[in-house]
Amino acid sequence: MANYKLDKKTQKWIKEERGKGSGKDYHPWLTVRDLSSRGRSHRVMGHLTGRTHHFFSDTELAAFLLLEWNPDVTDIREQFPLRIEDPLPVAEQANIRHPEAGGYHQIMSSDFVVDLSTPSGPKRFAVQVKTSPDLMDSRTVEKLEIERRYWKRKGIPWYLITEKQMPPIVMANLDLLYSARVQSESLEILFQSLPIYVEVLANNPNARLSDVGMMVDHSYSLEPGTSLARLRALAALRALTFDISIPWIKLVSQDLQVVEDIALLRASYAANQ
Repeated sequence: MANYKLDKKTQKWIKEERGKGSGKDYHPWLTVRDLSSRGRSHRVMGHLTGRTHHFFSDTELAAFLLLEWNPDVTDIREQFPLRIEDPLPVAEQANIRHPEAGGYHQIMSSDFVVDLSTPSGPKRFAVQVKTSPDLMDSRTVEKLEIERRYWKRKGIPWYLITEKQMPPIVMANLDLLYSARVQSESLEILFQSLPIYVEVLANNPNARLSDVGMMVDHSYSLEPGTSLARLRALAALRALTFDISIPWIKLVSQDLQVVEDIALLRASYAANQ
């Protein structure tokens, strides 16, 4: 067995059983708080798992949302660690240096490990998400090769995804929703207003969202545009969900669905504030 040396933080995370569990009991190896300065990160409530998921790019978030809408997917585990005992010999065999920092080995991770309930075909697959520029870096490509060989040894399909595999409409919707999350109103106000919008949406199933917004603004003497902004913010919080392959501007009321467990969603966001 290959020798390895881990720093105290990594040993602590292993003791915390990060990377173990499934469904709502899974603990990702990395969280947004661990890498708070790393670009556009996201903490998103998963309706499938009933827990908060952690992502470090828009492309990771896009991949997650697409996975959640797949009816065959039964579990999604993000930032999934590769047991250090396994990739080390893989790296040695490939004559590739395993990631290290300060003389200590680093734990590699896949962005997603996904379980399926399909009657035929694989029951699990792994995903790594990168941007196209990332693939121009030779060291990044080397680490991807270690990861690919790791999963091949385990007989589990592994996929590499970039923004080029993401539908442009999906990415455009995510840009809109990300900007909607940066709003001045508190989460409490947004969630308190949700029943009003749910009622108006239900009573006007074929109305455009802009028209729904104007209805509520007029009925409650709100500044024009307030309700449309709130609808976007509620969708960004995933209190309201929709098929992200449909452009936001083309959505009508019946395209929006309210999450079943609002209390759980509110508690999740409150805990992460």
